Order: sequence, then structure tokens, then C-alpha cells
Amino acid sequence: MSTPQSTFRGHDRAGGAATSQRETLRFVTAASLFDGHDAAINMIRRLLQAGGGEVVHLGHNRSVADIVRAAIQEDADGIAVSSYQGGHNEYFAYMVDMLRELNSEHIRVVVGGGGTLAPAEIAALEQHGIEKIYTPEHGRTLGLTGMIDDVLERVRVTHRPSYHFAPLSPRDHRHIARTITALEDAVQDDGSRAAILRAIADHQATTGIKRVPVIGLTGTGGAGKSSLNDELLQRFVRYFPDRQIAVVAVDPTRRRTGGALLGDRIRMNSLAADNIFMRSLATRRQNAATSAVLKDVIGLYQLAGFDLIIVETAGIGQSDTEIIDLVDLSLYVMTNEYGAASQLEKIDMIDFADMVVLNKFEKRGAEDSLRDVRKQWRRNHIERLKITDADTPVFPTIASRFNDPGVNRLFGAIVRALDARHIGPLTWAERNGEPLDLGPTEFMTRDPLIPGQRARYLAEIAQASRASDVQIEQRAAAASLAYGAYRSLESLHDATLPAPLERYLDEQLVVGVDQAADATRVALRAAYNASLDTIGNEGLGELRRWPARVAAVTESEYCYRVRDREIKGANYTETLSRNSVAKIATPKFKDWGEILRFVSLENLPGSYPYTGGVYPYRREQEDPIRMFAGEGPPERTNRRFHYLARGSAATRLSTAFDSTTLYGEDPDTRPDIYGRTGNSGVSIATLDDMKKLYSGFDLCAANTSVSMTINGPAPMLLAMFMNTVIDQRVERMLKTAGRWTAAEKIIAEIHSRIRASGATVPTYKGDLPEGHDGSGLALLGMTSRQLVAPGVLSNEEYERCRSEALSLARGTVQADILKEDQAQNTCIFSTEFALRMMGDVQQFFADNNVRNFYSVSISGYHIAEAGANPISQLAFTLANGFTIVEYYLARGMAIDDFAPNLSFFFSNGMDPEYAVIGRVARRIWARAMRDRYGASPRSQMLKYHIQTSGRSLHAREIQFNDIRTTLQAMYALFDNCNSLHTNAYDEALTTPTEESVRRAVAIQLIINRELGLNKTQNPWQGSFLIEQLTDMVEESVYKEFESLSERGGVLGAMETMYQRGKIQDESLYYETLKHDGSLPIVGVNTFLAERDAAQDHQVVALIRSTEQEKQDQVDAVRAFQQRNAGRVSDSLLDLQSAAATGGNVFAALMDAVVCCSLGQISNALYKVGGQYRRNM
Repeated sequence: MSTPQSTFRGHDRAGGAATSQRETLRFVTAASLFDGHDAAINMIRRLLQAGGGEVVHLGHNRSVADIVRAAIQEDADGIAVSSYQGGHNEYFAYMVDMLRELNSEHIRVVVGGGGTLAPAEIAALEQHGIEKIYTPEHGRTLGLTGMIDDVLERVRVTHRPSYHFAPLSPRDHRHIARTITALEDAVQDDGSRAAILRAIADHQATTGIKRVPVIGLTGTGGAGKSSLNDELLQRFVRYFPDRQIAVVAVDPTRRRTGGALLGDRIRMNSLAADNIFMRSLATRRQNAATSAVLKDVIGLYQLAGFDLIIVETAGIGQSDTEIIDLVDLSLYVMTNEYGAASQLEKIDMIDFADMVVLNKFEKRGAEDSLRDVRKQWRRNHIERLKITDADTPVFPTIASRFNDPGVNRLFGAIVRALDARHIGPLTWAERNGEPLDLGPTEFMTRDPLIPGQRARYLAEIAQASRASDVQIEQRAAAASLAYGAYRSLESLHDATLPAPLERYLDEQLVVGVDQAADATRVALRAAYNASLDTIGNEGLGELRRWPARVAAVTESEYCYRVRDREIKGANYTETLSRNSVAKIATPKFKDWGEILRFVSLENLPGSYPYTGGVYPYRREQEDPIRMFAGEGPPERTNRRFHYLARGSAATRLSTAFDSTTLYGEDPDTRPDIYGRTGNSGVSIATLDDMKKLYSGFDLCAANTSVSMTINGPAPMLLAMFMNTVIDQRVERMLKTAGRWTAAEKIIAEIHSRIRASGATVPTYKGDLPEGHDGSGLALLGMTSRQLVAPGVLSNEEYERCRSEALSLARGTVQADILKEDQAQNTCIFSTEFALRMMGDVQQFFADNNVRNFYSVSISGYHIAEAGANPISQLAFTLANGFTIVEYYLARGMAIDDFAPNLSFFFSNGMDPEYAVIGRVARRIWARAMRDRYGASPRSQMLKYHIQTSGRSLHAREIQFNDIRTTLQAMYALFDNCNSLHTNAYDEALTTPTEESVRRAVAIQLIINRELGLNKTQNPWQGSFLIEQLTDMVEESVYKEFESLSERGGVLGAMETMYQRGKIQDESLYYETLKHDGSLPIVGVNTFLAERDAAQDHQVVALIRSTEQEKQDQVDAVRAFQQRNAGRVSDSLLDLQSAAATGGNVFAALMDAVVCCSLGQISNALYKVGGQYRRNM
């Protein structure tokens, strides 16, 4: 891998002059390993297509091997990769080295890395062989289209090595790929194409019959052909790992540009297998589902000696049957979205296909479609009219589900059909003389996650809220009328005037009964009573309680109860001018209608609908500061935590994990993993790592809370955390009880046995930070359960400590898999299995009285970071929250058993809508929780954390970022967020330093402690603008709810990638406005400094994990695995059994993390829950 970069540029290792440029350029695009930020690379691949390129898009989280394998098999001219988080130095150097080693250095690599790649790193990587690294400065000067033009020109002038036809082998993927290109490219043909065709013809003539079976998949666009293909391939690889399989997939060429999106590869997890070769073809012709060279490519695969060939066509129309003549076994893939049953008569493939696959069988109406398709198949095959439904070759499948019984049944039919046709020497329905064990082949349930009768939940929430607004206005109008009538009667000195808001007696409404009342006065009394009827009992109750509420916040002191605790404090603060300013500003309304409208839409903080805040007052003892930390190994982040917590009344630890951890993997020496370890987050792979991370803090203390920003592997990290809390609780109990000396003897014995086995005992590396009392470290390498022994710890005491720990732990884990699919992409498991684990976590919480820890943080932050505007962020986030509610209810949980364990996480920004997202979210959530779900007040309270915008951290004039952050923090604090993270100004370039973090904390402290206006705790209430924004944003959210509902709710919209597409469109809109200057950004596109941004970057301290820290983490996880080698197998089997049989996976994880590393657990669960399948 140390070959000089110029050695093979433009030349083949075998020698020969370079050929001229290619007519159509081919690119592989991807986001790098453990990187889920794919909005930018999606824009880039679209622009490459628009420039006439054929683009094989791989999506996010792609290893160097994934990308290089794809580039070689697809015979690409260029690789375009985005890289957001650390590890880029090792990653891209490794890519160049791998391309050289595989004799493919002519494939040029271009990189986009935001501001995270420092100038010196860029120079080093370009010197190493990266063609070009594009920075925000290039975006400013060239624009997106300018950068794409530059990419196309750079790749176009790179000469490809000459091609010489030679004998083919199914394992020589590079030569096969280049041979396909020789067939496909007719430009300046040097005779190679003719030689290849002759060899194919000679092979077919020699063999006499086709000796390699060819399976063909065709069908309508969007039917799930690629997902089904992947599921079939995974089964072929599982049962026949020694057989060579070739795949060719065809996608249409765009008529206008000549470019093409070759989008099948992104869906196929099976392509990681070494025995699969795949090539994507563009049709390069119009109105066709196949490429002109497809027949020749199939012949080439046969010539190469593959054992099986699978062909997938582009989406077809009703009359297309091209594939029939090319394959031995044809499958037509469709869904139930074909229109009326009469449309089936027009689909030729129902006549000609060997098997018809009705995919997406979980959809409403699929049963009827299955009946109709089977009926039409019988009509088309009159000779088989009387066969049973089970015998018709129509197969319902749900290819999106792991180990789907329908796909299992289809696979069984395919292998039996291959054997029945006697194509080639191999058998497929048996393995080593035994029939294949296909797994379940009958549907136990095909119910969607959200029951069909509740599928319109979002539209119903929107309709109910609008109806509530209408009712509020009617009641408010009636209350104003009642107030006017009452004051009029009062001014008339009506002798029978009741107390305010009390009714007249019935006899007082009859003319003539009261001699002092004329008909007009009686009519006024009747109008007053009628208005009270319209107001209703609930409204009257609110109006009657209003004076007492106002008195409570205007007296000198306040007092209220939270559970069993009485909270007291002053209602006023004093200014330097010695004026008293109210902490809660109250409206001066007298009119009952104005009061009722305010109470119904706003209310004072702490009262339904919680628009002004969920608590009556802010916590006087602590600021809402929650700052992220995460860098290097757990010891380094632990030291940063102690630095941040120093001097604070409350300890709020917010944890950022490195990308290796975010994707559920273990540290490793492989360069693309090694470089990521401990960069842009902390590396956590084992229970011992977790113990070191939070050591020195009392995780059961009422003033301590922990937030963990992790999603895909969240259940595993949460299980590690809960075990850490339990061990801490036991340790503190034993020390308090005076039994620690006895416990230390057991610990010493266990450590001695570990050393005797040749393993190492884990330790905290380096000095303990200031404020660390040494707690939480004594049980490294073991657990508190091992201390159960006479005179030390009884079983009953252990269980009591365990129960106490679970009930006292405070904090949140993000675990929001819905927004990951829509925006950030740190999904690792299949969506359905990931949601099931989320439900298992919450069920475990309900069963074990975990009341103070949020089981999910439903996040809009990452939706916003992917490019969404504030409306889409808020609407998608709330919709995701309601989807989780509906799913948990469908599982049988009670609303009040889980709703209090849900929290939210938003991003802030500079747009005016950001000023009210918390107010709108609280109102929408409270209304739906009370009126739709019948939830208690505790469940109605939406609690949210907010973080200032990462998108507004610009790499130019980074000092200005603090100004933007300050303004955004004011938005959040004025809106009564529950906690706040202020970004450090240098996060556009690096993990923040202690100096930048101190400034970020100071922003909050200055607003909280110095800014006079923030001493009033509801400063937004009463503002005309804020009220208008609130109403506008709320209605915009309801419109988005309806758009989602039209697409089948959140999960249905995710299938069509509605959210992802909308987010990317909004991101492109923002980037366009930023580039053309119509959206002014000071220091970026206006008020520009004379110096180049790179000069500023040269002096910024870059925070990177050191070589020693990376190696320490690799050594630590290997030592952990060595210590626990004897227990891992059984533990993982127990975990898989729980997952496969419907047990609670999280309960099993609580045991598994004791002896299994994160990567071991992830890989075990992939086998029973399935890996996440990327989409475009």
C-alpha cells in the first residue's frame, strides 16, 4: 500500500497505453463509514446525474471496502464521498491505498467534508492521492453546480487503463467489470467487443444448452424488487456460501440529461458477501426496461462460470415482457396498487411470468388483491382453472420484514423450480442431501405496526384541534357576552344579580314574576344565563379559578407542591433601580371572554394546555444547562464531565458517542474503523467503558441526570448504563453499611482469577479529575451481583438496590429510530425490529418502575440538521411522537404507563418560527394527550431539550457563531425549554475545546443570571407577534399532519421517502439562497473579511483522539472479550432466543451486556432481527 501515487495513473499494471475518455462517466457516491449525514451527498449525486453521469448511490455508513468493491464491480470513473465526523485522515488514505492495491488507481476520489477537514489534513490527503477535497470555501466561490462541473472535468480528463480481453473467472471482479464496460461502450471500439461476443457464442455452442440458471425479476416501479432481490440473495448466500452468484440490475436512462440513477445496489445488504458480483446497467435507450447489452452480459456471466445469475429490470408497464426471452425463471413483482381489478387483465406478465409476487402484503386491501390476482391468473391459465389457491404461483410477501414467511415460501418455490428445470449440474432444493430448512412459511400475522382502523391518527388530531379552536372561540364569545350582560345588569342595580359566573334562578327569567324587572331586563338575564350554558362547566370552572391563580403569582411569595415536596420562592426580583419585576407576568384582562381565550389557548405556566410552560416556575436552584461532552476514551470524557459539572448545583451529563459506537461496532485496527474511534464522540464498547465514563458521579442522586445521544444501538448502551447505576448503588450501600472491606476481599479474589487466566483487569487510565471521589470504579471487570455472599451482600439486598437504582436513575436516551430513518441514518437494525426494541425498553420501564428516565428522546434536532425548515422539523417530530404513542398502545400498554417517559429534542435557529416551536409543541401534545388519548396531566406535559443550530455554525468567521448561538439561546430560554445545549463556536471545525465550551456555557449563564428580561419567566406571553406566530406555526403543523396522513401516516410516508425527500428539498433551497446571497449570513456571504477562512482555521486547536487512545480502546475491548470468552456464546444464544420468540429483548440485554461487547451483540441481533436496509 506504499506505492507512489503516480505509478499506475493512466496505465494498467499489465502494461499498455491509456485509452481515451469514456463517453458516459460512471460514479459511485456515498457517505463514509459511520456517517449518517447523507443530505449533501444526495444533492451531489442528483447534480452528477443532471450532468449526464450514471450514478451508483450507496447511501450512508459505507466502509472503504463497500465503496471500493462497488466502484470496481461497477467499473466507475470516480468516487464521490462526504465525510462529516472524524477519522477522515485514515479513511480516505485507506481508500486510496486499497484502490492502488487492487490496480484501480484510475478511479478518482473526490471528497466533501464541510469544515471538519483542516487545511493541513486536506493538503496531506490530496498529496496522498485524493483528487480533490471540497470545502465550504469552494461552495461559496464556485457554488454547487460549479463544484460539480469541476468534478466532471477532473474525472473526464483522467485516462482509463487499456483493456485486453482475457479468460474470465467469477472471482476476478475487476476483469469482469471492465469486460462488461467493453460490451457497453461502443466508442472507439478496438475490437475487444467483437472478441468478447465471439467467446460468448463459442461457449454457448460448446455447452449446447445454458448450463447456468438465470432468474429474472421484473415489475412495476416501487414494488420492492430490490428489497425482494436482496432477501432472495441473502438466502442463497446462507444456504450456498460456496457458489458464485452474479447479479445484473437495470435502471432507466434519463432522456433529458443522459444521466441515470442506478439505485438498486443501495438496498442490498447481501452484496457484502464475497461470492456475489453485481453490475448495474443504464438502459441507454428510451421506453425500455432492459439494456441493449443485457443479453450479452448474461452470456458473459455464463462464460465466466457463475453458478447462478439474477437479472432485475427497470420498472415496467402493463405490456412489457422483455425479460421472458432472457431468463429461465421469471418473477413478476407487483403490489396492490394497480387500480381496479379489471386492470389485471392488461398485465401481460401475469400471463407469462413463472411466479407472481404480491409484495407489501401488509398494506390495507392486500387480501382482496391476492384474491383478485389469483383469480386473474386462473383465467389466464385456463388449463389450471381448478387448482387451489395454495397451488397457484402467486406469492404474497413482505420483503421489508426480516425472515418474512412469504419470502421463505417464495424461495422454496424458486429452488424447487430450478431443480425441476434441470438447468446445469447443481441442485438447489437440497444441501448435502437434506432439504433446505426454510424457516416459517405461513403468515402468523401481517398486521402493520399501527392498526388499520387508527391509520388516520394524524389527520384526526389535526381535525380535533381545529374543532377545539372553533369551540374555544364560541365559548370566548359567549363569555364576553355574559360579561357584558352581567356588567349591564350590575349598572342597572339589578336587585337579584347573582355572584359573578353564577346563574339566575329560573323564576327570575319570567316576565311579571319580579315586579321590578321589565321585559328588557328579563331578556338580559336570559341572555346572560344562555351565555353561561354555552361556556359550559369546564369554562366556568376555569373562569372561577382565575382570580386565585392571578393572586398566587402576584403575592410576594409563591408556594406549590410537586409530588410530596413543597416548593416556595419569591414572586418578584428587584432591579438595580429597586423596582420589583414579576417572575410571572399576568394579563390585565377583565372581560371573561378574553380571560377564557387566554386560559384555553395559553394559560399561565404549569397549567393546561401548557403553552407557556409545563411547570409553574423555573427551578431556582439550577440553570437549564445541559452541555454535550464526548471525545476519546471514556476517561477523557469523564474528565470533561467533571470540568463541566464543577461548581454547578445540578449535574447534567449529556453524552456524544463516536461514530463507531453510534453504529453498534467495536473499536478495531482496520483503518476506516480505527480512525473513527474516539473522534467526535466518546468510544464505548463495553460495560467497563460505561462505568469509567460516569465514575465519580452519583447516578442515583436527585440532582444528577444523564443524556445519551444514541439511536441504533440505544438499547445496548442503555442496558450498560442501567447496569452501571445498579453497581454504583450496591457499592455505595456497602460502603455506607460498613461492609466494603469484606467486599474488597471478594473483588481481589475475582481479579486474581482474571489475571491467572492470562487476561487483564481493566483500570481507569490516567489521574482522576478534580472532584472525582473514586466511586464507580471498584467493580471494573465484574458486577455487583458477584458480591452476593454471606456477610457481604444478600440476594434480597441486591434486588432492593437494583430496584432502587432503576427507580432513581434520571436522564434520557435518544433511541428515536423514526427520525433516524428520515434524517440522520444511524439505523442499524431493520425498522420493525428497532421499533420493537423501543417498545421492549418502555415495557421494561413500566414493569420495573423506571419513572425518572425517559425511554426515548423524540428528536427534531437531527431532522433540522439534515436540512429541514422549522415547520417540517416540528411537524415531523410531533408526528413521530404520536406514531410511537399509537405503536405502544397497539402493543397493549396503557397511555399513562409510558407517556411520562417520552421526551422531545428540538433544534433552534434564526428563523422567527423557532421562537415558538416549544409553545406550539406543548399545546398540540397536551390537547391530543387529554382529548384523544385520555391521558393524565403528567402525560400531557411535553418536556423538551433544545440545542442551538449546528447548521448555523459556519466555518467562515467562526467567532461570529457565538453571536448566533446567543440569539438562539434567548429564543429557547424565553420559550421555557426544559434544558438547553449551546454549541461552541468552533464546532464547525472540531470537537470543542475547553475554552470554547466555557464560552458556550457562559452564554447561558449570562442570559439566565444577567439578562433582566429573562428574570420574568413567561416573557413571550402577551406579545401580538408571538401569538400570531404561534397560530401560524400550529396550523402549518396540522397541514403537514394531513399530508403525512394521506400517505398512510408516518410509516407509510417513510416507505415513499416523503420526509427524506422534503428535508433534502428544503436543504437545497437553503443552500441556494445562501449561495446567491438572498439569505444574508454575516461573514459568509456578506460583510466578508479580507482574509481567507483557511487562515483562521490554521490557528484553531483540533481535538482528535490520539494514537495511544485509539489503541487503548482496541486493546480494552479485546481484553473484555478475552475475560468473558467462556460466557459469550450462551449469553448471545439467550439474547437471540428472546428476540426470536417474542420475549423482551431489553430484559435479555440487561444480562448480555455483562459479558458481551457492543459489536458482538449487534452482530448477534442482525441474525434474528435483520440489518437496516438503506433507501435512496
